[in-house]
Amino acid sequence: MKKIDITKQKYESPREKDLMKHIVETSWRYKLWMGFLLVVILIGMWAYYRQVRYGLIVTAMRDFTSWGIYISNFVFFVAVSLVGSLFSCILKLNKNYWSKPLVRVSEVIAVSAIICAAVIIIIDMGRPDRFFNVIRYMRIQSPIIWDVIIISTYLILSILLLYISVLPDIALCRDRLTEVSGWKKKLYRFLAINWIDHPLQKAKLEKMSKILAVVVLPIAFAIHTVTSWLFATTWRPGWDSTNLGPYFVSGAFMAGAAVIIVAMYIVQKQLKLQKYITDSHFDKMGKLLVLLSLVYLYFNINEYLGPAFKMVGLEGEHIVELFVGHYAPMYWLVQIGGLVLPIVLLLFKWFRKPLPILIISICVILGAWFKRFLIVIPTLQHPYLPIQDVDESYLTYHPTFEEWAITFASFASFLFLITILMKIFPVLPVKQEEIAPESNVESNLLQNENL
Repeated sequence: MKKIDITKQKYESPREKDLMKHIVETSWRYKLWMGFLLVVILIGMWAYYRQVRYGLIVTAMRDFTSWGIYISNFVFFVAVSLVGSLFSCILKLNKNYWSKPLVRVSEVIAVSAIICAAVIIIIDMGRPDRFFNVIRYMRIQSPIIWDVIIISTYLILSILLLYISVLPDIALCRDRLTEVSGWKKKLYRFLAINWIDHPLQKAKLEKMSKILAVVVLPIAFAIHTVTSWLFATTWRPGWDSTNLGPYFVSGAFMAGAAVIIVAMYIVQKQLKLQKYITDSHFDKMGKLLVLLSLVYLYFNINEYLGPAFKMVGLEGEHIVELFVGHYAPMYWLVQIGGLVLPIVLLLFKWFRKPLPILIISICVILGAWFKRFLIVIPTLQHPYLPIQDVDESYLTYHPTFEEWAITFASFASFLFLITILMKIFPVLPVKQEEIAPESNVESNLLQNENL
């Protein structure tokens, strides 16, 4: 492998050097991290090979619990992907300028998460070769096709948002990083599409960015709402509720904000970007996480208050199972450790410092995943029309080695995609100036009629 001399790069400012040096520098930690992720992914691929060869019997999924942790992973990844719209659209349209350094990180996470969400759905199928039948024999009255359409649309829009954001910096990489490997030079030249930082180009890019920011917002809300409809249109206790749409959306924003905080910490420490991701960013993200968690707490109370007050039939059995039954330890740990306690702690400024908020955010993320587990598994084990005299394995669900291996591989793939994207492109926007508004372009065109 060619040894790159970072002193030969054509950096024109300290900011360019700070934000682009990680592209040409490769530490042993990076190699070790990527090697670890690849090992986990390979183990998951072997487990998936076994699943395809022998069928879903190698999993613990049966006629009662027909979804399992694969769908828990799917809902979690869809939730995390919503963070791209939170930063790229909501905060941007509200002119929260403090969030600018975090926009690209959120877009990278969103693209990686939605790709993993799409793949995990195919993994959940016993016959992945029949996936195309969903498209070929499209039945618009099926909520499944709604999900396919909305996920595909959101994936395309997320990629476009990321590409538009990083395009000027791709051109900088093309011009500045003269000593990188040949394939990177070709990649930068191809993706830069003749970008020369002209005001007309910048104005068009700004216009596209605004249009996408507006368009992607309803799509982002729709993706989690449609996912909730998959649950709500299935006849199971706990899912027959109009609360599921906003409940899923609010939980997604909370989980996504926690993932951003963890990413901020890693980027700040590993790439030594303390000048650009400051304690102030962590403080503001902590306040935002409190707000999002309070909204989610409201929907959690709303979800259980009605059924718990009535305690009728299978709805009552489901509530008992969660509150004092088999899943009670997990349920209360999620509610207290992953929701209530983080809210209380983050009200104090000391806990919004980088290290404390990192630990709190990890707890929120773990709570978010286990919450998706609780949404899926206990409900499926209480069907309105149970099968008589079923095998004991139908009544319980304990994920098998294959399921856990594929689950860990899906998370490793998620981290692998994020790491690759952050290694190839600048993690934060290199250019500080705003993209020129259209009004400036008109004056420039008047000055130069040859454009």
